[in-house]
Amino acid sequence: MMVETKRRRQDDCQLSHAYLALHARGRYGEYVERAIEGGLKILGFSDHTPMPYANGYVSNVKMRLNQLEGYVDTVLNLKKEYEKDIEIHLGLEVEYYPKYFKELLHITGQYPIEYFLLAQHFLGNEIDDVYSGDETQDPKILERYCLQCREAMLTGCFTYFAHPDLLHFTGDPAVYDHWMRGLCEDAKKAGLPLEINFLGIGGHRHYPNPAFWKIVGEVGNPVIFGSDAHEPDKVWNPAALKKGEEIVKENGLHLLDTIELVNPAGTLL
Repeated sequence: MMVETKRRRQDDCQLSHAYLALHARGRYGEYVERAIEGGLKILGFSDHTPMPYANGYVSNVKMRLNQLEGYVDTVLNLKKEYEKDIEIHLGLEVEYYPKYFKELLHITGQYPIEYFLLAQHFLGNEIDDVYSGDETQDPKILERYCLQCREAMLTGCFTYFAHPDLLHFTGDPAVYDHWMRGLCEDAKKAGLPLEINFLGIGGHRHYPNPAFWKIVGEVGNPVIFGSDAHEPDKVWNPAALKKGEEIVKENGLHLLDTIELVNPAGTLL
């Protein structure tokens, strides 16, 4: 399935979060209404996937396993309700944790999930390891991030790589260049587009990282825009779009007009 991503209209919106994500606000219908107000033609919901953690661990940023069916039903109902106004797609934002990934595929494969986004917020896993967005000068953290993301890309389960520059490395620039250049080369070989993240732009976060997007331009990765909206008003964000277009122009990036949704069902089963 092809998803239209107009360069100037932000028509393909990554909506990673609504109230089930626990750290976001707004009901799903509010996101749809805001998208329509902004003239968007295509809207993708990709809330944080639940994880089949052992020992009863409960995440404070993800929906629960028993909420997944409700999430799916809600998005499918909106898809039908607004079919004359906007094209809606059902996805999940997924971290690659090798220990849990195969079981996750079995669980999500029971539902009509259209795509996974790769978003590596934690190394190892969320329970007892490092958050990727914490500032670090440790080359081993950078290396682990890149190797874990490489392994994720090799599964063939992901449609694109959300905020690939989330890893907040402030050490030796040459070390950063080495590992992130390798990551970009791996993504290019895997055919996985890289996302310029509008939440990072609007929130004045450490990403988008200029050093990273310079590498992307040199490697020649395809890129897309993603709204990563945590509240309905951020679905259509002209200021972030303008900044994203500046990043594309400054680095000579290849911004995609279309992306193909990769259905993760059955890929590793």
